[in-house]
Parts: sequence; structure tokens; C-alpha cells
Amino acid sequence: MKLKSSLFAFALFDAGETILGALLFSTLYPLYITRQIDVRTYSFFYGFAFLISFIIALQLGKLADTRGLRKPLFTLFSLSVSGMGLMLFLTYSYPVFNFLLYLLLALFHQQALVFYNSLLMSFSSKGFASGLGVAMGYVASALALLFLAPHLSLPAAFLWVSLLFLLLSLPSLFALQEPEERQKVELTKLLKNRQFLLLIASVLLLMELAHTLIAMMGVYLREVFGLKDMEIYRVIGISAFGGVLGGLLFGRLTDKVSASKLFPLGFFLWSFFLLSLFFSKKEFLLPLGFFAGISLSHLWTTSRVLLLERFSEEGIAVLFSFYSLSERIASSLGLISWSFFLLLTGKDYRLSALLMLVFPVAGAVLYWTVKKRL
Repeated sequence: MKLKSSLFAFALFDAGETILGALLFSTLYPLYITRQIDVRTYSFFYGFAFLISFIIALQLGKLADTRGLRKPLFTLFSLSVSGMGLMLFLTYSYPVFNFLLYLLLALFHQQALVFYNSLLMSFSSKGFASGLGVAMGYVASALALLFLAPHLSLPAAFLWVSLLFLLLSLPSLFALQEPEERQKVELTKLLKNRQFLLLIASVLLLMELAHTLIAMMGVYLREVFGLKDMEIYRVIGISAFGGVLGGLLFGRLTDKVSASKLFPLGFFLWSFFLLSLFFSKKEFLLPLGFFAGISLSHLWTTSRVLLLERFSEEGIAVLFSFYSLSERIASSLGLISWSFFLLLTGKDYRLSALLMLVFPVAGAVLYWTVKKRL
């Protein structure tokens, strides 16, 4: 019973975090603040906040791994996220000050994610815990976008989203356990570990593809197939079902065969998806959307466990500091690469998407380079 409650609490936090990202970070706040300050200013300082967050996470991660403080720091930053949401509500009429608080919110959110992921180490069934979290995240984001987003407006949305995040994160603050491992972390040693850096780069390459898909799929469907908004929502909606199924399926499989054996499947899944996208006709878009959700859930489910399987002795929280940074880099580099391919092909969307094959191919080369050295 205790294990089930911990698994459910872990998944609920993933759901709350996904809602926070979908409603606040991806839509509501950027739309609000870019009416008050220049888009370039917003982008620069938002990106800079993630760099600062990574530096802080490395130092706090080292401390947490050495002294066993992952759970206390997770609790501190999770509660701070909700507190900053309240502050955003109170300072709505002061855009510059509000933006500074938002940058703090982003920083606290990233720290909470680092220590949340590190608590995955406390589960014996790490794969299922990771997969259940991914599945719950897809369910939560779909429900939030369908039923919450149309009724939310600022500044009240700051309160509602923060309250929802708090309610969904509270069970994890009580039920999750501090991993037993206490580790002496040497950052310089880790940064010189070529196998670790190659593995992170391999994961990052798939993340670039995943983040580009999330950001650009709606535009791709409109430009290539001429889909209307409701048709696009239908394809994206069916991908959420694929994500739920994939999270549960790959979670179980990860525990049975190990993430090290299952993660490489992602290189084939993404290659098959890109090839299918290139040749696909309009009537096959729904099953292709479902397959996209399967591919996304495979990546998020297995990659977290993969790091723990391969390099947990290097420092659990420190590992996820790099993982978090990889996600942030991937979201930027993927879109930059997509823009370059569009420029190279003269805005040929089909061919540009096909050229994204370079990511799973390069990722596979790096991954098997690491595997041969282990």
C-alpha cells in the first residue's frame, strides 16, 4: 500500500508540473509579458535564467547528494513555486517587477524538477514510476488544455494554476522518500567523464527532435496538409492517448529489460516516425499522431531511468541537473535546426522534417560509442 501511494504521489507531481508548463510557461505568461516588454528581452532573460538555474542546481545537487537532502530541497522548491504564483498575481500591474518574479519562478521550478527526478532513485520499480508519471502528465495536459485553458484569464489564472500545482504536488511532499544513497560528488571528474558526456549528448539529440515536434507539429499539419484548427487538435489529442499508453507500457518494459536495453529503441521509433511523416497521406495522420505520442513517452520514460542505471554513483541530483539543462538546450537547438532546414529547402516542410533524421542517427552513433566503452 505504501509503495502504491508513493507511485501515485510521484505521478501526481508529474501531472501538476505538466499543467504548470502547458498553461503558465507555454501560453499564459508569454502572451501576457510580451505585450509589456520586447520579445527579445523576454527570450534573453528567460534563457539566461536557465543558465543560472543550472549553475545553482549543480552546487545544490552536490550538497544534496553528499548530505542526503534531495527530499528537503524538493519540498522547499515545490512550495516556492506555488508561493511565486501568488506573487505573480499580486504584482500583475507592475510588469517589470512581475517579470523578475517570473524568472525566479522559472528558477525554482527547474530546481524542483531536478530534485523530483532524483527521488526516482528511491523506487525499486523505477521504470514503472517514471512511465506512470509520463502517462499522468499526458492526461493532465490534455484535460487542462481542453477544460481549463478556455476559462482562465490573467491575473486570476496565476492563482488557479498555482493552487492546482500545489494540490497535485502535496502528496509527493509527504509520500516520497529520500534515497538512501549519500555520495561524494566530484564535478570535475564527472565533467571529464567522456562516457557520461556522450550519453547526455545522445539523449539531447532525441530531445531536440521531441521538442521540435511538440512546438511545430500544429504548423506542420496546417502547412503540409491544410488542416483546420479542430483537425489539428484531433491529431494532437490522439497523440496524448499514445503518450498515456506508451508511458505505462514502456514503464513496465523498462523494469523488465532495463533502460539501457530499451532506450535505443527510441532511435528506431523516431526514424520510423520521420520517414512515415514524409510519405504519409492525410487519412493516415491520426494513427501517425498516436505513434508520435508513443515515441515521446518512450523518450521521457526511459531516459530518466537510463541515467540512474549508468551513472547513479556519480551523484543522483547532479545527474538530473545535466538532464534538466539538456532539455532546455534541446528546446532551443531543435527549433534553430528546424529553421535552418526550412531555409535550406526553401520552406519545404516535408523535406525539412525528413532531414531531422540526422538527430536519431547521430544519437544512435553516440549511444553505441558509449556502450562499446562500458
